[in-house]
Amino acid sequence: MPLLTELGRLCRGGYKDLALTPQEKLTDHSFSPSFVCMDARALMLRAIYCEEGNLRYSPEPKLGRIITSDEQTGNAACTHSRSVNPRRHPGLLLVSTAVALVAVFGLRHSKAETRDSGDWIETWTASPQPIWSAEFFAPINIPRSLRNQTVRQIATISLGGNRVRVVLSNEYGSEPLIIGAANVAVAGKDGAIVAGSDRALTFSGQTTVTIPPGAPVISDPVELKVEPLSELAVSLFLPEITPLTTFHWEGVQTAYISPEGNFVADTGIKADSTIKSRLFLSAIMVDAPAGARAIVTFGDSITDGANSTPDANHRWPDFLARRLAQAGGPPIAVLNEGISGARVLRDRMGVNALARFDRDVLSHPHADTVILMMGINDIGWPGCILAPREEAPSANDIIDGYKQLIARAHFHGMRIIGATLTPFEDTFKGNPIEGYYNPEKEKTREAVNDWIRLSGAFDGVIDFDAATRDPNRPTHILAKYDSGDHLHPQDDGYKAMADSVDLKMLSTKP
Repeated sequence: MPLLTELGRLCRGGYKDLALTPQEKLTDHSFSPSFVCMDARALMLRAIYCEEGNLRYSPEPKLGRIITSDEQTGNAACTHSRSVNPRRHPGLLLVSTAVALVAVFGLRHSKAETRDSGDWIETWTASPQPIWSAEFFAPINIPRSLRNQTVRQIATISLGGNRVRVVLSNEYGSEPLIIGAANVAVAGKDGAIVAGSDRALTFSGQTTVTIPPGAPVISDPVELKVEPLSELAVSLFLPEITPLTTFHWEGVQTAYISPEGNFVADTGIKADSTIKSRLFLSAIMVDAPAGARAIVTFGDSITDGANSTPDANHRWPDFLARRLAQAGGPPIAVLNEGISGARVLRDRMGVNALARFDRDVLSHPHADTVILMMGINDIGWPGCILAPREEAPSANDIIDGYKQLIARAHFHGMRIIGATLTPFEDTFKGNPIEGYYNPEKEKTREAVNDWIRLSGAFDGVIDFDAATRDPNRPTHILAKYDSGDHLHPQDDGYKAMADSVDLKMLSTKP
């Protein structure tokens, strides 16, 4: 009889009638190291045998916990949750230990378990951001919350594989996030999915999952062959009132929000509304091809693809991923960890680079190279509507931040490549954010760029400034690359940035 089935029977029927084997009938109620020599079944039986109170399972609130009762089951007035003294309740300590052993060893043949063995690599990422407060100038552009609705999000992966996993994040939530159902499929057009490619996702074998505040969750693997540079659709059903507290603002990709109902498995999705942000979706993983590596692009809105054509995948990391795929050689994932508004030294539209470097760079399996392009918002924000009371950092302040990131990358054996800051003269001129640029700020940008190029501190340099500037007016972006705000490139400018990268710096391991 399976151990958990037997445990359920024993808890319902009581332990006094147990026919224990000599090995299992242990009368010493102390917690001794000898338990490690027992099998999981004997340990569980010993725990039940020696515990004088009753045990039962409480499902509230959607998170299991063991509670104790001093009376027989059914007397609710005497049931309570409390800290348990292991000297008074040695069986509870053993139950906890046995349950842990069962979780690790006893369920290895369960049909509900989905094996996660194998080597995994992220093939797409989006850095989680918190919702900012109302006094900040930038609009959020997403609903405040959803209830009994489905969200379908499209993501273009860099590497293909035969199995897929999805990572969801409740990093900035203050309450548990309930996912009622989740599916992944090969994306079709306009939010549809390719027939026959739909796979229901499970989490530790369950079709629903409750994600604690501040935590991520990784789905079980599903068998799904996906091609490099293809599009996947991830559909999430949110059954309860769900505040949208963890998102990625600059998605540059249409996400589809349904009317009421669970539509995760529908081939087409009838959208009540659409947004251009990511909700709770932070990564997609595939089983790693032989020799696979990952490169992280760590930056701000220019890395995030601001003002590029939505749904076209024209961010500079997208163009770089295509160049690497066309060049051949070992498979390389390009992971975009840009956040619009990101800064090296301060928070606002996301935490500062020093704070998120572990999560967004160092934690990625198989990542051995990071391209750092950040600092223009540290220079531009102070004194304009985005940060009117902040003191402007010096070039040395930003450089000191770079030095910290370089040291941490090197401690983890990662190659770190510095990218120069692109021109920004006249940025946001004539609109409410005017003041982002002035001649003093330009001097800071030039000093930072000089250090990136000449210090030798980085393991390599990509000169995005040279790739995008107007040769006749070097402080200004070239007109044919300008999206119109004089800061962000348009599609051709992003392609020029990717084309300027020397692939030899990236095509070999550090």
